[in-house]
Amino acid sequence: METIQIVLMTVLMFFVIVTVHEWGHYYFAKRAGILVREFAIGFGPKLFSYKRNETRFTLRLLPFGGFARMAGEDPEVNEIETGQTIAVRVTDGVVKTIYLDQLDNRKNVVRGEVLDIDLEQALTVKLDVDGEDQQYTVHPQAMMVTKGQSIQIAPKDRQYGSKTVGQRAMAIFAGPLMNFILAFILFGLHIQMVGIQVDNPTYVQISEITAGMPAAEADLHKGDIIESVNGVAIGANVENMIKLIADSQDKPMKWTVRRDDKTFDLTITPRAMEGQKGGKVGIVPELPKRQAGVGETFKFAGQSMVRTTDIIFQGFSQLIQRFSINDLGGPVRTFEVTGQIAKQGIEQLTYWTAIMSLYLGIFNLLPIPALDGSRLVFLGVEAVRGRPVDPSREGMVHFVGFAMLFLLMIAVTYNDILRLING
Repeated sequence: METIQIVLMTVLMFFVIVTVHEWGHYYFAKRAGILVREFAIGFGPKLFSYKRNETRFTLRLLPFGGFARMAGEDPEVNEIETGQTIAVRVTDGVVKTIYLDQLDNRKNVVRGEVLDIDLEQALTVKLDVDGEDQQYTVHPQAMMVTKGQSIQIAPKDRQYGSKTVGQRAMAIFAGPLMNFILAFILFGLHIQMVGIQVDNPTYVQISEITAGMPAAEADLHKGDIIESVNGVAIGANVENMIKLIADSQDKPMKWTVRRDDKTFDLTITPRAMEGQKGGKVGIVPELPKRQAGVGETFKFAGQSMVRTTDIIFQGFSQLIQRFSINDLGGPVRTFEVTGQIAKQGIEQLTYWTAIMSLYLGIFNLLPIPALDGSRLVFLGVEAVRGRPVDPSREGMVHFVGFAMLFLLMIAVTYNDILRLING
């Protein structure tokens, strides 16, 4: 049951940070008047889909991210040409549906050969119906139906490219922005959960105990206060306590512990852990904490944002200086680490989710083709030049970038699976 709970918590973490990111794109695109055709979590085949208003919301198989597909972000394809025979359903004098195939099976429609059609500016269609010219106004939310699928038309003023540079930049930047906001909220929530260190602390207490380690075997509890180790008073000196434990590998130690109003002695023998130096007993010692106030929560959440951002950029720098695929972790590795952290409790998972949300926001702002940062670079170039880059060239850059990222993801995932198999 615990395993199922951990898996669900891990999946929920991924779902939340990706959904928040894509919701940022979706919300600000809608505010700018852009038609958002699809809001998707994941890539690949659809697992679940439903349509609300103008947007189809889908859950897809591969949990590598998501997307909010805006009309005109990629070139719109006009599938109707002059001379083509189509059918239209007219309601109150306005075309609501345009059919491109199976015309003989359509009922209550007008069939005719297209003489002229404009689905972007004028929103009109002129048909030759049995030798008679008939012109209709097309509804701005009319649907085109072909091959069993329907797609809403996108007038020019509903397309991504028709909006100002500022509106488009906001729709792109909003994804990472939402991740930053989520990270700040989660850092603050974590501070509210665990509290902040009291002023002038006088003792060290145990905040976490690892199952199967000497501390757990000696029946130490979370919240126990360590009075002394081998006769040495600990006070509020966490570093001294850790050093005493590390220097006593395989040597019995006498601990004096206070639990509630009772004080008792225990004998604990630190032992080595693979890949780590010195003795370990399996505890996380910490100084006493108190509930954080509102102002303190904002302050320390901001500090966590700054500190974590610095660590993330240090990681990027080290990766560039000495690139190795073994230093990269894909969805499998991230899922594994998240599961390990979920076992430590909701507090640690909340903190880890904040880190992952911040990381996702920063990573997406890197000027790598197919990422938000690259799209913002193209918008910056457009703002300087006064005209957009050729959409076909920009689309090719993003396509190549996405393909390279996808291949890298496959390689990293394969490496992660091998690492799991080989232990």
